[in-house]
Order: sequence, then C-alpha cells, then structure tokens
Amino acid sequence: MFTHNSGADDKASRRRFDGWSLSERNPEAIKAWMPIWGWFYRYYFQVQTSGWHHMPSVGKVLIVGSHNGGLASPDTSMFMYDWFRTFGYERLVYALMHPSAWQTPIFALPGAQVGAIIAHPKMAIAALRSDAALLVYPGGAQDLFRPYSWRNRIHLANNKAFIKLALREEVPIVPIISHGAHSTLIVLADLYQQVKQLHEWGFPWLLDGNTGVFPVYLGLPWGVGIGPVPNFPLPMQIHTRVCAPIVFERYGCAAARDRGYIDACYERVRAMMQAELDDLVQKYDCLEAKERGFYCPVCIK
Repeated sequence: MFTHNSGADDKASRRRFDGWSLSERNPEAIKAWMPIWGWFYRYYFQVQTSGWHHMPSVGKVLIVGSHNGGLASPDTSMFMYDWFRTFGYERLVYALMHPSAWQTPIFALPGAQVGAIIAHPKMAIAALRSDAALLVYPGGAQDLFRPYSWRNRIHLANNKAFIKLALREEVPIVPIISHGAHSTLIVLADLYQQVKQLHEWGFPWLLDGNTGVFPVYLGLPWGVGIGPVPNFPLPMQIHTRVCAPIVFERYGCAAARDRGYIDACYERVRAMMQAELDDLVQKYDCLEAKERGFYCPVCIK
C-alpha cells in the first residue's frame, strides 16, 4: 500500500517477510502510516497519554506492555504513534510479534516495515545488542483475549522470559499500560480447553492452529466473534501511561539463572503495572462518572 511502482519495490512487496531480520524496518513506510494512526489517535480513540518523560531518550531499553483489544490491539499502534512523534523515525525500536502472525501477509508485511520481529530469544537479543528499544507483551494471546471482566487486570500469563532477557542483557525495564483498549471488544469466554479436548479426541484444530486461546467475543465486524479471528475495535477512549523505569539490584547470567530472583523481579514488574493501572482506572472512571452526573463511590471515602 505504501510502495512506489518501481521494479525494486514490486520485488520487495512479493518478498516473504518472516521476522528474522532487523533490516526490514522502513522509515518511509512508518511515515506513511503516521497520518492514519494520527486520525485514529485524535478522533476515533481520543487518546490521552502521560509519563513519556520516563522513557530513556537514548540507548537500549526493554519496554513491557499489557496487551489489549484482541488482534487489533489498538493501544499498541497508538503507543507506536506516540513513540515516533516523540523520538522521530530514526531511533530504533522493535516489537516482538508471535510466530503465527508471520504466516499472514496482512500482518507480516506492515509489521516488518514498522519494526516487528519474530518473538524468539535470538531476535530479542539481537535487537537489544543493536542498542535499540524492544517492545514485548509477555501475556501474548492470553492477554489479548482475556475476559472483559479482567479488563483492568494485568495478565502477563506467568511468562518470565522477559525478566531473564532483561537480566542477561542488563537493560532497564520500562512498563507501559493502558485503560480503555480492552473495551474495544467484549470477550465473553475462552473455550480453549473445550477445543483442546476435541483435538485430543481426534478433531483438527479449529481455524487451523493452536494459538492457546479460543475466545467468544462481541465486537466488529462479526457481531459475535468465535475463535482468535481479527477484529475491528469499537470507538472507545484510550488512556496510555509510560511508567517509571525498573532497575534490578543484580544483573548477568547468574541472576538470569536464579529462579527465586526471577520470580521476585517478575512480581515487582507485575505489581507495579497493576498499581499504575489501578490509578489510571480510578482517575478516568471517576472523572467519567462525574461528567455524567453519576455517583462515584471510589471518590468519596
């Protein structure tokens, strides 16, 4: 969509993007996306953001986020919009993307051009050693499709690989959170265990793959979405926040092999993100209640 009609660009558009390279990132493609992201940022989601003074202006950093809103994940693109308008197009930032997404050209091509790489330790390490920022979502698909009742809960799925990565590569962690993005669809239930049981009885995986989740949700464009199928987000206001950097007491290979220390570091990150999200929820839910003339029990002790 963003290529010129040259032979070289036609060849690039036909090339398979698999996420195993740091060189597919294309600043010109990012520039082409910015007006589109900007329209959604200002008008569709009416994004409000804070905390960008916490983000280091140079050097490698591990950015850890909570995934929201199904495969559309609108807070991710809104964060990227803020990143590029803050730091420009030349500062390197990469984001880990699930291997299954690289099998779909609609995700693979634009993903690679804006800086996505395959979610694999080799590529994560390569990105950080190139002195880049790296964005990770430890909760993955479980986080993207967590129940609507969990919309204000940090769910990192007990995935501690990012802690080991930070310790081994000796980088600070900067958490990012959002409020409102997980209201852009309504996840009613996750039928993964039932679908898994059918597979164990000999049935093929529904939708041709085992993604670890099988949600039933209300949202666009399906009305009722069944399975981890793409969605178009509902127009809900999104609030994002960049949290203060977390620097651990110990780093190095020995620290990255210490299970007790890894658990403690993981809980420190999760607890901080939850506390920041609780604050964001209280601030904006109470404000919205007051604007509508409703009673807010949180504000009146």
